[in-house]
Amino acid sequence: MALDGAYLHHLKKELETSVLGCKVDRIYQPNRDELFLYMRSREGTQKLLLSARANSARIHLVKQTPENPKYPPMLCMLLRKRLTGAHLVQIRQPGLERALLLDFDGTNELGDTIRLTLAIEVMGRYSNIIFIDENGKIIDALKRVDAEMSSERLVLPGLTYHLPPPQKKLCLLEVAPQQILCQIQSLPAEMQLHKALLHTLQGLSPVVCREIQFRVGHGADVFIHQMTPAQQSALLDILLRLQEIIIKQTGVPAMAVGPQKPLDFSFIPIQQYGNRAKCAIKSSFSELLDSFYGDRDRIERMHVKSQDLLRILTTATERISRKINNQRADLKKCAKRDELRICGDLLNANLYRISKGSTSVHLENFYEEGQPLVTIQLNPALSPSQNAQKYYKAYRKARTAEDILTVQIQNAEAELAYLDSVFEELSRAEKECDLNEIRSELAEEGYIRRPKNKRQKDIASKPLQFTTSDGFHVLVGRNNRQNDQLTLKQAHKNDIWFHTQKIPGSHVILVTDGKAPTDKAILEAACLAAYHSRGKSATKVPVDYTLDRYVSKPKGAKPGMVIYVNQKTLYVTPNTALVKQQIQQN
Repeated sequence: MALDGAYLHHLKKELETSVLGCKVDRIYQPNRDELFLYMRSREGTQKLLLSARANSARIHLVKQTPENPKYPPMLCMLLRKRLTGAHLVQIRQPGLERALLLDFDGTNELGDTIRLTLAIEVMGRYSNIIFIDENGKIIDALKRVDAEMSSERLVLPGLTYHLPPPQKKLCLLEVAPQQILCQIQSLPAEMQLHKALLHTLQGLSPVVCREIQFRVGHGADVFIHQMTPAQQSALLDILLRLQEIIIKQTGVPAMAVGPQKPLDFSFIPIQQYGNRAKCAIKSSFSELLDSFYGDRDRIERMHVKSQDLLRILTTATERISRKINNQRADLKKCAKRDELRICGDLLNANLYRISKGSTSVHLENFYEEGQPLVTIQLNPALSPSQNAQKYYKAYRKARTAEDILTVQIQNAEAELAYLDSVFEELSRAEKECDLNEIRSELAEEGYIRRPKNKRQKDIASKPLQFTTSDGFHVLVGRNNRQNDQLTLKQAHKNDIWFHTQKIPGSHVILVTDGKAPTDKAILEAACLAAYHSRGKSATKVPVDYTLDRYVSKPKGAKPGMVIYVNQKTLYVTPNTALVKQQIQQN
């Protein structure tokens, strides 16, 4: 899956054809690891992506329009100042190294033409994008590397730029196949051929080395010490053809596509997967990378965002749970408040029997049958009357605390239920915009600190839309804020509202348009409500439904929290097949 030097060699030729001579029109940095250069020519504008992501570093043309943050990072502002308006005049690649150097002709403050270079190094977690001046000095880098991070190579402003340390491998652009074979034969005899090739050759990824072994051994493992003369001859022939492909840059953008997702890619057709994958030839090397990494990057971004939200929700839930436990413990203590009042009453009724300075007194409890003796602790510094008032004060305090704690516990439990609903909507988020809306909701509710430099407002997603088998329109909220909008503002008072009973889930609206809904439509809408809830995998899920006019939101309630009356209940089993059969409009 690694983007190797030989693939970059072909991509270099493609980029030279597409963007060489183009002017840098705009520069965006949507996140910390990616840059987008808008390259303009008379034929139009093309978008060039440079990515230094650890597991998907690459450079290629893209069709997508990147996000333009309202407040761009420092490197982006620097590049805009120095590189905007410059023309791309040369693309260099040292041998078959996984690095491309893009040379631009720009101008300085005096209007003189100067040479500026953007170097992209595709090195896994060491990938980087480095901005270099006309003297070969580093202006800045996406990832600065100081002495504490690396003792071999520093990447800091003001230092001279050097390529990553060479790996002392043979380059197919420079050596004959026979020399490669001799080098391989000097390695440990028990080593497999594909590992020996990877150890020996510069610019070839593991997938290419495995492909060579696959073709030499016709699918069988090949060990160095077991290679037959026929296999050695086949290896030399394959290396010769591979060398010609790389030198003449006549490879093809080939992708091995499995049943679920792409598996690998290269500049030669991939046969090693046999029936497990099909080899698809893409229209360009850029299009292949865009296709291969696009979904992976989206999934990775969603994973990072969802994990961050999950951490925030978990922390808040644990904090509120601890708070509820502490409040319940305090409330339990308040249950003894009547004992405090009784102590005050007994002291007041027996003031004449109590000596000042006593630390305790034994009195008959006339509130209980048989008037058993009770021991009451006293403060010797207080008079008997003051001790009685002290117990009354403690009683009033406990009674007030009980009222306050009861309300606080109810509020905390409601907040816990709200967070539980956010957990549920997070589990059903399918797009980045869904996660962005959840984050925005949590920020509005105070669970996330709003950044000082707030970005532009996210584009709101729309509710899921379905059509029942008999033609009724159904709307399903994606998140709590959307649930509120759908139920309280968008729905007509005669539309039917659905929600799983005491189970976190989406608000579902069956749009009636003034018509009487069929039993079939009601059942299918209830199935949708069960499917878009935590009861998705359960059987006989209770779903309440009522007219939207009977649904209201209590003052101060959290997003998505409503109360309703006049409901009926259906017990349904979420039917995935039924959901897929319905016509999804969005």
